Amino acid sequence: MKRSIKAIENEAVGGMERQKRENIHWQKLSITRKLRAEKLGQTPKTLWFTGLSGSGKSTVANALEKMLYAEGMATMLLDGDNLRMGLNCDLGFKAEDRIENIRRVAEVAKLMNDAGLIVLVCLISPFEEEREHARTIIGEDSFVEIYMNTSLETCESRDVKGLYKKARNGEILNFSGISSPYEVPSHPNIVIDTAAEDLVTSVNRIRGIL
Repeated sequence: MKRSIKAIENEAVGGMERQKRENIHWQKLSITRKLRAEKLGQTPKTLWFTGLSGSGKSTVANALEKMLYAEGMATMLLDGDNLRMGLNCDLGFKAEDRIENIRRVAEVAKLMNDAGLIVLVCLISPFEEEREHARTIIGEDSFVEIYMNTSLETCESRDVKGLYKKARNGEILNFSGISSPYEVPSHPNIVIDTAAEDLVTSVNRIRGIL
């Protein structure tokens, strides 16, 4: 009897999971996250910027990183578009791809936190469940959720990348805020509306909670 592609895929995944359980073991390392953080003189955090395209995620994160760098802190900014040019270049924008995109970024952020770094993540990350999964991966004490509460009307009026126009014309599918929903965070650590306050104020407010 001919087996379905799904059955073959499930069997392959099951086989890989068995191999992982049998052959992969966590390696204990001598230099710990605590030691790395102490050497850098900072507390590792992941600042997770979420919001619609054009809400100001990258602009605010970039300005904040410049401030932290000037203060002598060790940081890394993980921007969604930049990551899709390399690490996540094999992923599209279907639901399963978006889930994997966020999982990978969260795992990278966790590794960078383990290296002692302060990480700034800029992803639309439109769904609450996915953001909560990222929080679980990174750890509650290290995860700082920053909701860019800039209205759809403001974001669309900016249309800095021309994406809203394409989404309205049906050239881009599953576009957050237009053809796909954006779920507002239920308990963000800080809320910013870049249409209501200037860049310096936004950056200083975030810096104040670190």
